[in-house]
Amino acid sequence: MEKKAWWKESVVYQIYPRSFNDSNGDGIGDLKGIIEKLDYVKDLGVDVIWLCPIYQSPNDDNGYDISDYQGIMKEFGTMKDFDTLLEEAHNRGLKILMDLVVNHTSDEHAWFIESRKGEDPFYRDFYIWSKEKPNNWESYFGGFAWEYDETRKEYYLHLFSKKQPDLNWKNPNVREKVYEMMTWWLEKGIDGFRMDVINLISKMDGFPEGEPIPHTPYTEKNPYVVCGPHLHEYLKEMNQKVLSKYDIMTVGEALNITLEEGKKITDEREHELQMIFHFEHMNVEYPGKEKWTDKRFKLVDLKKILAKWQDGLKDHGWNSLYWNNHDQPRVVSRFGDDGEYWEPSAKMLATCLHLMKGTPYIYQGEEIGMTNVKFPSISDYRDIEILAAYDKYTKMLGYTHEQMMKCIYSFGRDNGRTPMQWNDSKNAGFTQGTPWIGVNPNYTKINVEKQLRDKNSILHYYKKLIKLRKSHEIIVYGDFKMLYEEDPNLFVYERILEGEKILVVLNFTKEEQTFNPPEEWLGKEAEVLISNYENEGKITEKTLKPYEAVAYLLKN
Repeated sequence: MEKKAWWKESVVYQIYPRSFNDSNGDGIGDLKGIIEKLDYVKDLGVDVIWLCPIYQSPNDDNGYDISDYQGIMKEFGTMKDFDTLLEEAHNRGLKILMDLVVNHTSDEHAWFIESRKGEDPFYRDFYIWSKEKPNNWESYFGGFAWEYDETRKEYYLHLFSKKQPDLNWKNPNVREKVYEMMTWWLEKGIDGFRMDVINLISKMDGFPEGEPIPHTPYTEKNPYVVCGPHLHEYLKEMNQKVLSKYDIMTVGEALNITLEEGKKITDEREHELQMIFHFEHMNVEYPGKEKWTDKRFKLVDLKKILAKWQDGLKDHGWNSLYWNNHDQPRVVSRFGDDGEYWEPSAKMLATCLHLMKGTPYIYQGEEIGMTNVKFPSISDYRDIEILAAYDKYTKMLGYTHEQMMKCIYSFGRDNGRTPMQWNDSKNAGFTQGTPWIGVNPNYTKINVEKQLRDKNSILHYYKKLIKLRKSHEIIVYGDFKMLYEEDPNLFVYERILEGEKILVVLNFTKEEQTFNPPEEWLGKEAEVLISNYENEGKITEKTLKPYEAVAYLLKN
């Protein structure tokens, strides 16, 4: 039996504050807007809210460029508003997970301002400086990762935007300052951290030349910054000095990470982090190649990746389960069907994720089946990555406008950043003003208010899945076993715990499919835990409807 923990039994709801709910009509979501919707989040049944960055920031990368870790972005409100949010969330039994961005800061952070002067010995080496450009490393957002600074007359490293200089984690003063800041937030009463690109904090010594792969931000073009030589040392130190002192949840975002490195980070005996977000299943259409594509995924590839991580972390690690976040397109458009089979495919994908082993994460709007958006003009987009890629591909790589827009419609990050669709009033009820980014025009069909009234809606289906998790220990702690791994159309797996088994059967296509049950299940009477079509308990060969999902519970 797994070691029990509250964070294993929880469901997390991710809020992108800028796009969630605007309380003051300026077109930007804010903390008071989140407070207004806490009852909705509580009613969904989740346990934890993960807040994307709310710190003071010049917003070059939508808050992931932090200029003051202990200040609140003025557009979002004040620290008093945050304290109210924390109190009101805790009053409802909801925990708050903060986004921790410590691979880099903003170039407007006081630490960088002092470091670029090069005068104060304490701050001089807070960032990674070089008198000459030392290698060919590229930024994940395109272009060289080294920027010449006129003030200091040296180059600094930025793995993302040039306004996001990388901190020098080799410097013990940097680490102590980071740990002080983390402790400050935990003493305030927050319940954990989601750690942005945490596996990039240690870079290879000596700055060896990279292995650039053209025009993609999601491959190991810079293998010398991924899981560097001191990563585990730093995470163990962070755990020992900060994390271990509190009963909290920790999850680290880990780019290009291997299963072996993922095991090291999440192994409870290693005392680093509890979970990671890997991206292997999110890169299923373009493994090691190309993000900007309009290719459709292959189910067999997706199953093998998910099974690999389920099996690989089963003994002492723990999986985070997610389809969507602020950096990903909407899953119903990507792995489902946002047209004719929008509702059943959204429910099927939810079933697939929530009945696997791990802690599920729901991204705002996923619970109502929000879809990708197709804005007509590149000027309608706000994401720094989209704009940089469009510029590069159309000007340097020969893509037409139409070609590139098709890729953006499939994989652009702004697909997940359009405003939350609350109702069918103007701007989907998100704001009384002009929204910072356009609203998906389908909000009149897809919105919270409409689905709350419909007991068969996607929203109510999510509520049922979350309730099942609370009432069936097997869903949290049972072993995972993939079946029919080579089937190109069906995703079938078992969960097993002591005297119970769950069989999950999923049709990932818009065509009917024949399902032949495993011999040990054939003819058995079982409880239908959940299904997106009408289903009987007896398990026999059957024809699955388009995007059908059914989960059976069998007790010995």
